[in-house]
Amino acid sequence: MRGLGASAVTAAACSAGVRCQAVCGAEWGWVMGPSCLRRTLGRMPASTVQSTPLEAAAVRADLADRTHGAVVLFEGVVRDHDHGRSVVSLGYSAHPEAERVLAEVVAEIEAEFDVVAVAQHRVGDLAIGEVALVAGCASAHRAGAFPACAELVERIKERVPVWKKQVFTDWSDEWVGLGEC
Repeated sequence: MRGLGASAVTAAACSAGVRCQAVCGAEWGWVMGPSCLRRTLGRMPASTVQSTPLEAAAVRADLADRTHGAVVLFEGVVRDHDHGRSVVSLGYSAHPEAERVLAEVVAEIEAEFDVVAVAQHRVGDLAIGEVALVAGCASAHRAGAFPACAELVERIKERVPVWKKQVFTDWSDEWVGLGEC
């Protein structure tokens, strides 16, 4: 089977969790689950921390696969209030290792829930209504995708070193998340 090409890996085998031989990096190896096809075909959606606007449609496209019967997306949007105070804007800052930690969290969720996952977090100044976080999980069935996406968002908030500075209508401000660093 050494000459087996990526085209020989079927979506049905991967989605069913059947072992398939695939190209993983420079070596041949045995891999399982829905991530198999993604790795084999070179479709590795990037989990990023970025200063440019996030697009849920792009994350949705990264998760699109004919083996997925469920795609769950979460968009964290800047709201106009927090704990009874009116918010004008938010500024997000990130540690240089934030993207690496985000990728680790995504990989953990993929392994634990047998899903394909992707997440993007925004940094910089955001206005009310802008998207600060997009997280998505896809799997063969909704029973896997919903809890995986919820846990992905929780772990991102708990572990990824991104902090926000809220600016209120009286122009006072407050840093959120600094206690965790």
